Amino acid sequence: MIQLSPNLVRLGAQASSKQEAIRQVAELLSQAGHTDPAYFQGMLAREEQANTYLGSGIAIPHGTPETRHLIQRTGVAVLQVPGGVDWGGDTVRLVVGIAAASDEHLDILRQLTRVLNDPALVERLSTTGDPAEVVAALGGKAAPAALGGAAAPAALGGAAAPATPAPTPSDDLPYTAQVTLPNPQGMHARPASRLAGLVRAQGGRLRLARENEAQSADATRLMEVLGLGLKQGTVLTLSSDSEALLQAARDAIRAGLGDDLSAAAAPAAPQARREPTWVPAQVSATLEGVPAADGLVTGVTRQYRPQALEVRDEGGDDPAGQAAALDRALAAARAALDVTIADVQGRLGADKAAIFRAHQELLDDSGVLEDVAGLLLAGHGAAWAYRQVTDERIAALQKLDDPVLAGRAADLGDVQRRVLRALLGLGEEQPLDRGEPFILLAPDLTPSDTARLSLDTLLGFATEVGGPTSHTAIMARGLGVPAVVAAGAGLRDIPDGTPAILDGSSGRLYLRPSEADLHAAAEQRRRLEAGKQAAFAGRMQPGQTRDGTRVEVAANINRAADAGPALEHGAEGVGLMRTEFLYLESDHAPTEDEQEREYRAMAEVLAGRPLIIRTLDIGGDKAVPYLGLEQEDNSFLGIRGIRLCFERPDLFLPQLRAIARVAKDHPNVHVMFPMIATLADLRRARGMLEDVCRELDAPRIPVGVMIEVPSAALMARELAPEVDFFSVGTNDLTGYTLAMDRLHPVLARQADALHPAVLRLIAVTAEAAQAHGKWVGVCGGAAAEPAGALVLAGLGVRELSVSTPAVPAVKAALRRHDLTRLQEVARQALAQPDAAAVRALLEPLTEAEA
Repeated sequence: MIQLSPNLVRLGAQASSKQEAIRQVAELLSQAGHTDPAYFQGMLAREEQANTYLGSGIAIPHGTPETRHLIQRTGVAVLQVPGGVDWGGDTVRLVVGIAAASDEHLDILRQLTRVLNDPALVERLSTTGDPAEVVAALGGKAAPAALGGAAAPAALGGAAAPATPAPTPSDDLPYTAQVTLPNPQGMHARPASRLAGLVRAQGGRLRLARENEAQSADATRLMEVLGLGLKQGTVLTLSSDSEALLQAARDAIRAGLGDDLSAAAAPAAPQARREPTWVPAQVSATLEGVPAADGLVTGVTRQYRPQALEVRDEGGDDPAGQAAALDRALAAARAALDVTIADVQGRLGADKAAIFRAHQELLDDSGVLEDVAGLLLAGHGAAWAYRQVTDERIAALQKLDDPVLAGRAADLGDVQRRVLRALLGLGEEQPLDRGEPFILLAPDLTPSDTARLSLDTLLGFATEVGGPTSHTAIMARGLGVPAVVAAGAGLRDIPDGTPAILDGSSGRLYLRPSEADLHAAAEQRRRLEAGKQAAFAGRMQPGQTRDGTRVEVAANINRAADAGPALEHGAEGVGLMRTEFLYLESDHAPTEDEQEREYRAMAEVLAGRPLIIRTLDIGGDKAVPYLGLEQEDNSFLGIRGIRLCFERPDLFLPQLRAIARVAKDHPNVHVMFPMIATLADLRRARGMLEDVCRELDAPRIPVGVMIEVPSAALMARELAPEVDFFSVGTNDLTGYTLAMDRLHPVLARQADALHPAVLRLIAVTAEAAQAHGKWVGVCGGAAAEPAGALVLAGLGVRELSVSTPAVPAVKAALRRHDLTRLQEVARQALAQPDAAAVRALLEPLTEAEA
């Protein structure tokens, strides 16, 4: 890689004209042996053809192709003109002269693009008296202390990028570590962007590679990282020039980089076709695809063919103008995504809106923008360059064997289309909905296409390609419409207006059904919808069994904003408020006041319903880099949960004070301590809470403990007299009981919370609680599935805290069975040899839910 050296930087120069400035920078190149003196004329000739002003007071004069023979070796020189020189109407203070015999100069030009939009950095480089600052900013070897590792925004609307030189394959990164990727959906755009932000904030360099593989990725380059195809359970080798950065990155990856690690892992392969529970008797043809969203609808078809975008390589003689056009296009795409995010969040919720926030992150991928900048500076047009670079990334993603990560190619394609439409002056695409309701048929749909659909006219859709794990399929499930993907090219031959039945559950599209079949399909749909609607309609009924035994159904939430939707789904309170998300989603430890505002807002929304606030549960699979916690060889057996709170009273006491301040006005507030393993743990934590309550003159707050390690379950009879309730965390309890990490790629499937060993510990806990008049809840994943909810109720659990969407179904499942029946099945479950046998035993109870 070519290096800019201090002898090619002239500071404090004066120039009366653009021609004089070009002459001086040409002399630098000539005197250093890069060019023949006559190359100066070629630089002037180039200026006659096109203005080389790049922006932000920077110009890049260079010769014409006809004078390339005058270049002896590629070089770059910089002339600093603090007083400025007129450059055809613009004032230039940094003149970067280029003699390009090859493409080596592009590395420095890409680095130059990183400083264009940072006025403070441009000002410093335009006035500095230290040539090392200019050398470092443009990718040289010298690294001035004045830069301090600060990050500068990338050009072309890009994300922040380090001011330190970009790494090359020959760079030596002396510090290495290994970490297993825990994210259920693998390393997709959102966690990859968080990792890039962490690296930029630290100011160092970090590369990722699969264990024992040579291919690696710069952590600040989103598409490079996505291109590795990293799945849950992948062992990563991290390499860095900073030990502190390495530790921070390792902790952040262990914590999930903002992902919810309790979410179900993505399927390893596309969802298999399922045999339909209902089929029409007489149709002209049946097309089979892959189920993407359940449901059954009848209607007429409508084809959708997205407008082909014709991209020509034009405008390459004006790289500055092309860069400005791309900047405008990126800004327009970002603004349009803001509108989409607001619309989708209002209609479908924050989780679906997050898809488009990830699209904004893809817009800012520094690697993409640098490669585009290189093509612009090499004489290509903006639209052609952007398509060329993003097409390469899309093709690389499509080759990945993980369907979830390969599906991200569609997201990048969506982003690409937005930017290209803006560059081509086509504006935003119009809504797809017109006229009567229809079943949409398309080669594929992007998430943006899906967001433009309305339930007023959309019945469902089928696509030729795609997969059930794509963001488009997720959007379809959010809209509540049936969807079939990968139905093949036969879809394109179906004329508009063809009568059809779409069965999203089995992945089939039936064409030209008989009238009798249409009536039968309508009846089947009514039955299916009746079951869902009955559950949702009954969501406000008390959680209880058919014979009236009360089993409260609450929600697990992370933020105050989640409480309202939970109540709307029938939640009878909050059984688990995960306070660690206040830390995981912040760049600093939340203050006492910040925490109080969040807890108070939640308590007020609940209006007297129970609010169980779990104290800080950091460690294990959740780490916070800015807390500076020490690395542990086995963090799941180390300082986590209540143990961390004991070690860090500076975190624990402000949290307890914030809770106590809210409890003074809201008696519905409860406190729950995580990772209690001994009676001493409980007494110490409760004592600290009582001290805080006395200090603030707060009332006694009901106290509970998480049962998530076997010792707590086995000591439940000793713990019960000193608590108000237990809450079983089935995720961790299963892992500790079976000695299996639920994120382990080989063992995860065996880590089933319905294993008899886990159920026996829950039974022991429930018996101890009942003996002392206390209640037991479950806030782990087992509570959210009907089979789990039923067996837990039979074991004596009287509160189930689940994800918000699961509330209606769990309540409906409980209402279908008497407690005596559930108790008998639970007793039988405890005697089974394994989890599979337990599930087989419970199957008759859940058949009614299907």
